Amino acid sequence: MSDKRVYSDNPRVLAVQTLAKIKNGAYSNLQLNQVIKQHKLGEADTRLLTTLVYGVIQHRLTFEYWLEPFVGSKKINPWVRELLYTAIFQMEYLDKIPQHAIFNESIEVAKILGHVGTGKFVTAILHNISRKGLRSVADIGDDIQRLSIEASLPVWLVEELIKQNGDERARQIITTINDAPKQSIRVNTILATDQDVVTALESENFTVTASSVAAHAFVVSGGHVASSKAYHDGWLTLQDESAMLPVESLHLTPEVKSILDAAAAPGGKTTQLAQYSAPDAVITALDVHEHKIKLINNNAERLHVADKIHARVLDARKVPEQIDKKFDRILVDAPCSGFGLLRRKPEIRYDKTLEDVESLARLQTQILDSVSQNLAKNGIMVYSTCTILRQENDDVVTKFLKDHPNFELIPTETTYKLKSDHGEKALHVYPDDYQTDGFFVATLRKND
Repeated sequence: MSDKRVYSDNPRVLAVQTLAKIKNGAYSNLQLNQVIKQHKLGEADTRLLTTLVYGVIQHRLTFEYWLEPFVGSKKINPWVRELLYTAIFQMEYLDKIPQHAIFNESIEVAKILGHVGTGKFVTAILHNISRKGLRSVADIGDDIQRLSIEASLPVWLVEELIKQNGDERARQIITTINDAPKQSIRVNTILATDQDVVTALESENFTVTASSVAAHAFVVSGGHVASSKAYHDGWLTLQDESAMLPVESLHLTPEVKSILDAAAAPGGKTTQLAQYSAPDAVITALDVHEHKIKLINNNAERLHVADKIHARVLDARKVPEQIDKKFDRILVDAPCSGFGLLRRKPEIRYDKTLEDVESLARLQTQILDSVSQNLAKNGIMVYSTCTILRQENDDVVTKFLKDHPNFELIPTETTYKLKSDHGEKALHVYPDDYQTDGFFVATLRKND
């Protein structure tokens, strides 16, 4: 990675090391969690590390554009490039840190991870940037190219968003795609009331605001909720507000006894199904990986709903041949490109291609074709994704309905009647609608 092996608890050093690993294919959230645990970082250092890592990933294309005039075709060690990006990020986006401190810290990191020569190189680049300034993104003549560099999104994704939403709407979506994500929770009403949870969190100095998107949901700031007593006692779980909507849309009436969660890990929606369904309802939860089944079971145990959940390793495409029963309700929260999650998983934008999107759409169609055979007559199936691209959303549903005339698309109804006046049966949630993750929810009924 760097010129030498270094163990340091300096959050700036850790940020550069972490960014280099993510650039090589590591997942940002897993890599960060591992580093924070391993180095037992305090809250301030954790915050700085997280801010630097996500800041650089979110704005990588912008930083490449800004840095290019100062380095040209010079061959630079990848970690040195990441270090320069962290310095530019602090200069441009963190106004509380004075420039001399950014320079001194960055040069120190260069010496720790490299050698004196690296320190001199970084010093020269930073002073050059300070003297000449960064070139303006507004100078880019081509509209698409400018939007791509401005929002740090690949050109193909900008083109798709404009093609699917029109120029003005696409720009609204794109300008909010790098906003900081909110921390939101779902109250586990089996163990506590909404008020119980609010009182408990406020007693630990969290700020708690009721969600306008989903029931029993709150936006929480002032610390990491996962470290609260209420979390450890199973009174709540971390879940994005829009991720709660598919289960709300499943019409979980008291008569519903058997539910299939076809792609369940890590179990956020599975535990929500257990919470919202009748006491004697049984949820069958599937995933293709054994370690993810453990995640589902761990979540179920923490929230005291394990008795209702039967989790097993099974590819949802094999359901008809492996499961000989009909379900009253089926949730297909399908594997997808995740473009609704760019605030939380910013590296997705660089990893996925249009070919990946088309390949995922084929997989999603196969899953729907398969599990729909196990839906009872008059049963309801909800298809959801955390992406905002039509190929994986409306197009998949349209194809499914064409191939399965015994199904119909019915209006997606959420507790707070989101977008019920829009005249569309499926629900599209974009990141700028409610400052949440982007989501798609379609509700299908079997009529034969």
